Amino acid sequence: MRLALCAEAIKGIPFRDQCVFARELGYDGLELAPWRLGPAAQDVPAATRAEWRRIAEGEGVAITGLHYALVSPPGLSITSADPAVRAATLDVMRGLCGLCSDLGGAYIVHGSPEQRSLDAGDEEGCRQRGAEAYARAGDFAAEAGVTYLVEPVRADRTPFINTVAQAMEIVAAANSPGLRTMLDCCTGAVSEETPLAAVLDRWLPEGMIAHVHVNDPNRRGPGEGALRFAPIIAALKRHHYSGTIAVEPFIFIPDGKTCAARAAGYLRALIEEGT
Repeated sequence: MRLALCAEAIKGIPFRDQCVFARELGYDGLELAPWRLGPAAQDVPAATRAEWRRIAEGEGVAITGLHYALVSPPGLSITSADPAVRAATLDVMRGLCGLCSDLGGAYIVHGSPEQRSLDAGDEEGCRQRGAEAYARAGDFAAEAGVTYLVEPVRADRTPFINTVAQAMEIVAAANSPGLRTMLDCCTGAVSEETPLAAVLDRWLPEGMIAHVHVNDPNRRGPGEGALRFAPIIAALKRHHYSGTIAVEPFIFIPDGKTCAARAAGYLRALIEEGT
């Protein structure tokens, strides 16, 4: 499995320096927020895409994928009944797939809770439109040779898709080779009814979990809270998981670089244990 760092942890330094820093800590790659490259995925120039990929590859790391899918431009929504909003959102989702492919990435993480809200009185309509948008995204991703990931998000952020099982309903209905789900440990530790190792045991054999975000329910990095990651890594190894696990803290104490370094050492020890 590959170990990646979500670049938000070190966003204050130039991209080349981010790549060098990640490599020196033992990360295999960086997971990027697309709005860091431009205001909308489809508007990022080909030259910018090629330059960022060249820098990463030259420094010995990969751009593994994208996250924070629909932050920019503002006003996007997969659940809106407004045709113009819907068209603009689908356009960005298609653009993300092309951007990810051009950067050499393999996946797009679609959390974006604010962009999948449910309107009072039209909750079922919103859910249906959201499911249809994800199905379209799966088709876009398949065309681009990447995977679009339905990310469960904890219920205090959105009422739409809080567990892997709920995400799997969307994925199964879409029946698209480009659409899968993922496990976010910060969400899963709160939302799932079983331990996260059991969630992986349930869904990994079906090939439907294609990515993992490692973070603690306290929103800090792995190893910085009560959640034990040894059983999670053991489950991934047990099922010969060959995808990416990405370190995604939201709170950086004392700073992002220190959090990234601590997580790299902690996770590498667990991954290499017994190998």
